[in-house]
Amino acid sequence: MDAVDYASDNSTTMKKWRVVRFDLHVDPAFDETLRGDPRVDLHVAPVPRSDDDVTRALSGADVYHVSSARNEIARYAFVTPELVARCPSLLWVSTYGAGYDSVDVAACTRAGIAVMNQAGANKVSVAEHTLALILAVAHRIAESDRRLRRDRTFTREDLMGHEIAGRTIGLVGIGHVGTEVARLARAFGLQVLAYDPLVAPEEIRRRGAEPVTFDHLLDRSDIVSLHCPRDDTTVGMMRATQFERMKRGALFITTARGGIHDEKALAHALSTGHLAGAGLDVWQPEPPPLEHPLLAMPNVVATYHTAGVTHEARHNIAVLGSEQVLQALSGERPPRLVNPEVWPAFRARFEQRVG
Repeated sequence: MDAVDYASDNSTTMKKWRVVRFDLHVDPAFDETLRGDPRVDLHVAPVPRSDDDVTRALSGADVYHVSSARNEIARYAFVTPELVARCPSLLWVSTYGAGYDSVDVAACTRAGIAVMNQAGANKVSVAEHTLALILAVAHRIAESDRRLRRDRTFTREDLMGHEIAGRTIGLVGIGHVGTEVARLARAFGLQVLAYDPLVAPEEIRRRGAEPVTFDHLLDRSDIVSLHCPRDDTTVGMMRATQFERMKRGALFITTARGGIHDEKALAHALSTGHLAGAGLDVWQPEPPPLEHPLLAMPNVVATYHTAGVTHEARHNIAVLGSEQVLQALSGERPPRLVNPEVWPAFRARFEQRVG
């Protein structure tokens, strides 16, 4: 491969930074912004069908803008150690959303590749969806809708729900989304608790919640809502033991990631009546099979990982994503850097590239 001369922005002979993404749904603002910058060569490749397709598309790529969704692209398009080894020119990996489930961050760090996500860009949409799930489950809205469409053998009293005002919600994670949920929850008259080992107690209070331990949150909450990332510390953190520890009649809500909660254990807690209902936006796998036992339960409101999939959220993600890419191409540290420990190694590679 020919060496690339990344000269200053004023150079008339400079070669462009190559940004590659696959042809999946992205708000037009991403492409429009990057194509408006003379430094950028944006390549939108067909959705790959093999390792070879991925390798060809990413040949010479400086930036790989990759889907955050584990089930939207094949695993050979994930950023794995093998892909990193095949793409020696890669400097940045940028994700389509707040998550980075499709990226092996440790492999990128070892290779001096900076990883950027778009955390916070969809926080309003996800927080609104969270409250919508809580209200739908507590007021039994989905049950009422389904029964009204198929029969007339029930009374209104058969579908009585509960107000959420005066109840306690426990947030597992109080980052961008969790903070927005705390704000909305208080508007509905909920007391807000939060567990987040990465946030200091005084900062949790500043974000609108009372800091508690994980066990204390399970003990006290009428609603437990997940807003933590999926990583080695959170996968499987909601198992049978944790569901059993929750209050009898409590609600479980998640707009986080599939795999953080044990679906079989949740189904058991609901079928025995220990939990009163659940609102689930994330699954493992996605979408869940039609015969999934949780989908057969009337007290479960199910959505297809759509909490952050609104027109506004997708636009915000595209704007932030394109802005971060342009910052990165200028050598600036992006505000949503997932692996800050990579910065010295990344800067050395970047300086070598620009000469």
